[in-house]
Order: sequence, then structure tokens, then C-alpha cells
Amino acid sequence: MSETISLAVPAQLDRPAGLIRRAWAFPQAKIGTVLTLVVVLLAVLGPLVAEVLTGYAPDDFAGKPFKLVGIAGTDNIGRDVLSRFLAGGLTLLFYAVLATALGVLLGAALGMLAAYTGGRLDAVIMRGGDVLLSFPCLVLALLAIAVIGPKGWLLVLVIGISHAPRIARVTRQATLAVAGQDYIRAAEMYAVPRWRILLDETLPNITGPLLVEVGLRLTYSIGYVASLSFLGLGIQPPAADWGLMINENRIALVVQPWGVLLPVLAIAVLTVGTNMITDSLASAASGARQGSES
Repeated sequence: MSETISLAVPAQLDRPAGLIRRAWAFPQAKIGTVLTLVVVLLAVLGPLVAEVLTGYAPDDFAGKPFKLVGIAGTDNIGRDVLSRFLAGGLTLLFYAVLATALGVLLGAALGMLAAYTGGRLDAVIMRGGDVLLSFPCLVLALLAIAVIGPKGWLLVLVIGISHAPRIARVTRQATLAVAGQDYIRAAEMYAVPRWRILLDETLPNITGPLLVEVGLRLTYSIGYVASLSFLGLGIQPPAADWGLMINENRIALVVQPWGVLLPVLAIAVLTVGTNMITDSLASAASGARQGSES
């Protein structure tokens, strides 16, 4: 039965493989991928090679505070800046990816359910999302941290939940666009369970908008995690973290700038890279929609 239904499905323009191929044709996609991979490899491999390259573990005392000794000098309490920089990106990246994944899973599920079910459930989901959207992510995070305390899992939960309403809106619109297609009606005619229609027939055909949202929300997640760590409400000392490094060393920016410049540059390059990839995906998806309409 499922094979009969799948034969009736027309070729969709927003399938993941086709969208990625079209996006890769843009030069900015290649540049963004290179920039992103450089920072990701730095974050993943940095903790493994930090002590080997610098001679110091991230928490070792290397000299007087804010002195230009070694390659990048020392931080506010005399630890080696380069060692802490190499070890400080993995946690930020890990939390940002988890928060993005949570937001995408929750938002996509709610958006598809709202669009396919309609009626009161649709209204409840969308109006609940409107309430969440009225509170900025940082405000929600500050409130949650004030009540529970700075926890890694709390950052992931708050940021992920704050992403969900926006992703749900995009998913709902994309689902409504395919809900009346013949292959959906064929699946309903054969009494295919609703969850299978959403997962097997609907989700594969709305991945274009979802991939764009993944890139966009990942960019925001990186900024949120770094901002909260900078404010002292995210990752806590003595952990090595890029956002925390900026906060710890900003008072001596003129005297010893590398403790601030290195993490700022890494976060900026990562953000630019993910934005370029996202823009390419958005351009590819937009071109596919225009082509299908013509």
C-alpha cells in the first residue's frame, strides 16, 4: 500500500538532497562551509591539542595576569590565553547545537500538528507560541537562571523553547502548502495513520524551509549561549569558554587584547559562516518555489 502511495507522489522541489545541491552552487555556500568547518574543527580538536601546543592545561598558571608572554599572553588570573581559547569552543558549540535541535524538533512537530489538525488545536498552539514570542529569549533565560541557577541543561531548554514558536510558524505554513496535494489525499484515503502521513509524506516535502530555519536558529543559539556566558549566567568559571573569556578579560583589552580578540573572532567567523550557508539555502529554496510557480 505504501509503495502505491509513494508512486503517486510527484517530484518535490524542496527535498533535502536537491535543495543542498542547488545551494552548493552559490559561491557563498562554499565560503560559509569553509569558515564554519574551520571553527568547528578548532572547537572539536582544540581541547585535545591545547596542552600539547602551548605547554599548559587550560587551568594551569602560566605567569602574571595580563602579560604578553608566550603566544597569546595570560588572562585575568595568569592562565594561558591560547590554551583556554583552544579548549573553550566545544562547550559553546555543543550547547548551541543541542538548543537548535530541541527547537527544531519541538517547533516542527507543533507546526505540522497545528496545520494538519486545524481547528481549536491549531489556535491553541499558535496563540501559545505568540505568548512565548512576546518574551525575548534573553529575558526568559535570565528569569529561569534567577530561579534555578546557571545550568547547562537550562540554557539548552530555554533557548530551544524560545526557538520553537518561530519554527512552528514556518513549519505550519509549509505544511499547509502541501496538505492538499494528491499524495496526502491518497494516504488519507487508504486510512494511513496521521503520524505516518506527517512523518512519511509531509516532513520530507517541507525540509527546504526547515533547513533554512536550522541554519538561522543555530546562528541565534551561538549568540545566545555566548551572550549568557559573557553576562556570567551561562557556563561558569573555571571552565574554559569563549563567551566567558570575553567577560573575564575585557577589563584589560588595551593591555592584553588576545584574551578578548581570539574568542570574538572565532564567534564572528562561525556566525558569518552559518549565515552564508543559511542565505544560500534560502536563495535555493526561493528559486525552487519560483520555478515551480512558473
